[in-house]
Formats: sequence, structure tokens, C-alpha cells
Amino acid sequence: MTQQTNLSLLKNIRIVLVNTSHPGNIGAAARAMKNMGLSRLMLVQPKDYPSLEAVNRSVGAVDILDNATVVENLSDAVSGCVWVAGTSARLRTIEWPILEPRECVDTSLEYLEQGDIAIVFGRENSGLTNDEMAKCNVLLHVPTDPDFSSLNLAAAVQVVCYEYRLAVLENKVAKKKGNKHRYDALANAEQMDGMYNHLHEALHHTHFFGTNNSDVVMHRLKGLFNRANVTQRELSIVRGICSAMQGKKRPR
Repeated sequence: MTQQTNLSLLKNIRIVLVNTSHPGNIGAAARAMKNMGLSRLMLVQPKDYPSLEAVNRSVGAVDILDNATVVENLSDAVSGCVWVAGTSARLRTIEWPILEPRECVDTSLEYLEQGDIAIVFGRENSGLTNDEMAKCNVLLHVPTDPDFSSLNLAAAVQVVCYEYRLAVLENKVAKKKGNKHRYDALANAEQMDGMYNHLHEALHHTHFFGTNNSDVVMHRLKGLFNRANVTQRELSIVRGICSAMQGKKRPR
């Protein structure tokens, strides 16, 4: 790959901001993206947008704001993505792998040529909910000073975007591809949601949940499957099993 071809892969990365409170943070995040050559900004229910403050803070990155996509929920923001990372300032006791930025970028590179990937940044004051994390393959954590761990939203975006630019400039995508080749296409976020809904229906049909809280069980199952980076062929097998549990023919 040429350097220019590598840099074109940055177009496959979506930066997703969830329920951002301050429009200035959106503008500053857009500037951070443009500094590093990323251009695809997704906004999930921003509190105040469009906004002149966002434009002023973007400092020359107004084109990023003009082309930003505003959606109602995280599912819409990551629809079609083959890999999703959710960011957090806190180390949570959850089932998801927790990766530092460079490790997270390195992990995602083998999927970058397959389609879109997304890096999701949560609310300034509370981050991402557990339900939103359930749509992610990994948790990304920036190892800041524990005595002052809160990182400004735009600064966090800058760190991640820098790591992606560095990776493509160093031709890490080609090196990663040379080390491991995935023959089957990954299932995207929309397909995974369909599988989870089908699995929930099948388990309910067999009375598997019993007195257990189905939400807790499904949350743990989502963690299991998200860690596995399920391919489309594997997803088809799981859905076939679900159909068999329901006494139905396998979906085509």
C-alpha cells in the first residue's frame, strides 16, 4: 500500500459523540479530527446543535460539522460497522476487554479494510450506559493520571485520532493483514442486533430465562459474542440454532 492509500482508510473510521452537552466540545472534537485527517463525525442526540459555539470552536473544521450526521440513537450511529469501541474514563467491572488507545487501534486494524469501524465517546459527565457498551466490541481507556483522570472530550478524540493516523502512516494495516487474514466477512452492528433479538426470542420460547432477569442474561451473552468478533457465517449458524429452538426453518 502507498501512504496515500493508507490514509484513505481513515475514511472508514466514524467518530461518534453521544448526547454531548456542550456544543463547544463538538466543535473542538471536529478540529481534533481534521488535524489527524479523519472526517466522519456522528452525533447522537446532541443537547445543543447546530450551534455557533460549535462553529467557533472548530477553527477551520467547519466542513466536518457541515457533513456531520445527527441520529436518534447509538444503533443508528454504528449501523453497518464491523467493529465498535466504546470509550470510558473509568475502569469498569464488565465483561468487555479494556484496551489502551494504541492497543485498541492495533486490534481494530484487521477490520479497517472490511468496512466502517466506530469509536464511541460518551457523555461528558456520565460516559456511556451499560446498554450502549453492549453495542461495543471493546472498551477503550486512556490511562491518565489517577489523581486527575477526567479528560476533556476533544482531548480524548485527539488522542485516538492521532493513534489511527500514526498507525496508517507506519503501514501497520498492511503488516497486520500480513500476519493474519480473515477469510469470512465480519457481521456488522445491525446484523448483530438482529441476532440478539432472535436469540432473545428463542430463549424466551424455550423458557430458558425462567425466574432470571432476561436483561442481565442477554447483557452477558452480548459481551460473549462481542468479544468473539462474529463473522457473517458464524452469525448464520447461531440464527439457524435459534430457529431450530423455535421449531422454525432456518432464516435465509
